[in-house]
Amino acid sequence: MRVALCPVVISLISLASSVEGVIPPRAEPGVHVHRRLTLKTTPSRADSDCKVFPGDAKWPADSEWARLNASMDGVLLKPKPAAAVCYPGPDYNQAQCQSIVSGTGRFWLNDPLVELTQWTQGSSCVATLTPVGNCTRGGFPEYVVNATAPKHVQAAVNFARDNNIRLVIKNTGHDFGGRSVGAGSISVWTHYLKKTEYIPNYKIGQYNGKAVRVGSGVEAWEMSNLMAANNITVVAAGCSTVGGTGGWLSSGGHSTVTSTFGLGADQALSLEVVTADGKLVTADPLTNQDLFWAMRGGGGSTYGILTSIVMKAYPPISISASSLSLTVSNSSSSGSVRDVETFWQGVASYYKFAANILDAGGYGFSYIYPQENNTYRFTVSSSFPGMTPTAAFNFMQPLYDTFKRVGVNAVNPTIRSASVYGSPRSGNGDKPVNTRYRSRLLPRENWEDDDLFNQTIKAIRTAVEGGFKNNFYFHGTLTSPTEQVAGWPGTDSAVIPAWRKNRMHAMLMDVQPDGLTAQQAIDRNSLMQGYMSLLRDVTPGAGSYMNEGDPAEPNWQEAFYGANYDRLLQIKKKWDPTGVFWAPTTVGSEGWQVRAVDGYPDSQNGKLCRVAG
Repeated sequence: MRVALCPVVISLISLASSVEGVIPPRAEPGVHVHRRLTLKTTPSRADSDCKVFPGDAKWPADSEWARLNASMDGVLLKPKPAAAVCYPGPDYNQAQCQSIVSGTGRFWLNDPLVELTQWTQGSSCVATLTPVGNCTRGGFPEYVVNATAPKHVQAAVNFARDNNIRLVIKNTGHDFGGRSVGAGSISVWTHYLKKTEYIPNYKIGQYNGKAVRVGSGVEAWEMSNLMAANNITVVAAGCSTVGGTGGWLSSGGHSTVTSTFGLGADQALSLEVVTADGKLVTADPLTNQDLFWAMRGGGGSTYGILTSIVMKAYPPISISASSLSLTVSNSSSSGSVRDVETFWQGVASYYKFAANILDAGGYGFSYIYPQENNTYRFTVSSSFPGMTPTAAFNFMQPLYDTFKRVGVNAVNPTIRSASVYGSPRSGNGDKPVNTRYRSRLLPRENWEDDDLFNQTIKAIRTAVEGGFKNNFYFHGTLTSPTEQVAGWPGTDSAVIPAWRKNRMHAMLMDVQPDGLTAQQAIDRNSLMQGYMSLLRDVTPGAGSYMNEGDPAEPNWQEAFYGANYDRLLQIKKKWDPTGVFWAPTTVGSEGWQVRAVDGYPDSQNGKLCRVAG
């Protein structure tokens, strides 16, 4: 679903007439210091029970917010929820509501508040033509810093720290776990940190080659345009409007070319980061090495705020792609399968064959949809970077020979042309939805042992069979970002080890209904965890990808970070000793919890408070 572009409902904070400052401390190597405000409030203690919240005695006065705005070039916003135009009240506008509910464009991507998964915010102001109740702020931030330069990020961090206010970080809002919203917070919106630069010759440590420097607000489609303009390849997110760095890279970052070039995190050569003390630091293989290690795969929103990055660039590469669709049907057309057992033999045959695709540097993008009357549909696209169409066609033919042996009627499609990976793209985006990801990284040993592979397929099948009644479906992305393809410095990073052995990133896509009560949400989570346990049981010691994982993931420290967690926690304590940065399931987050106003599990609609004890 997509929405139309229309004006964002934003109110600017008035500029103050003067700013008081102090002489900044001397900068250390690799460090830049932003001039800080001297505020006329006494900072709350860093170890207080809760972050200061609107209505609290220590919440900054309007005049202090105005002074902050004046210090940062007027980029402080206090936006109203965009969907307020759909609800009774002074902001109601039927035409605008119709536009944002049913239109197309970049409206939601360019909205300063919205996270594209709305349940984490509390669903307190959903864009709908049939609203129930009133629009309230819920888990949306109170203020937003529309950062267009690192100094704006520094000012926001200093203000949040000195006033003990919750701080969140957002770019486009492609976030499924509540990391981009938070009630009573100030949000650093990196969306317009858009500078890009092609560097023909970049040398650091063992690396000597092409590179690009991109701001943390640059999206994948903009990176594609940078590639096209300079005849290069840069690893970028597959979805055009996902940020090309930031949270995507910080938690790993997979893409069509990750079996060839490695994860997004493997591409980083140097990071520019605003840390909890308000300093702008460089982190690379030679400077602040621990921060550099942690921010490549160790999760976003917890060690600092990325403002720009230098990434590897490669020669241009083209991709040949082959598509397949299987459906339980009485039709005689290619891809039609007469019975359920043969359908699942076909699915298993593809997934088994996919190991060959990955070892050739390829990628698979698949879905299994449960349908009425115990029928199913399987779709997949197989991509081959650097392979000609004829070679890719011939590569896939053994799979179709297997299909014939197991009774699947499918014809190997002709691949007519290859497409350049870095082709020009545009970036329209989706509207907020309630899809909830739950995921597991399935390791290569599950493909190397036939009995274990059969158990894996059985687990997938059992889960999918429950999907029609319970409104969820299966999504499997297949990629193998091994240490070998990660290269230097990617092999030494905080990427969860399970990625290096991965064959399939398996997800149950839960289409969560609007308006669930807290108890209904608890019951639904229990149901879904039961299905997810099928995948966990056949992958002991594996893990999950946090960017497309569940904020209610059991034992999330192990699932999202593996053996790296203890080291990451020490780095977190070093760089952010007082807890300026916090987001759910990030390193160190277990020391805090959100007291959701309605008891809704994992909602960000409530005060952020320290956990007792």
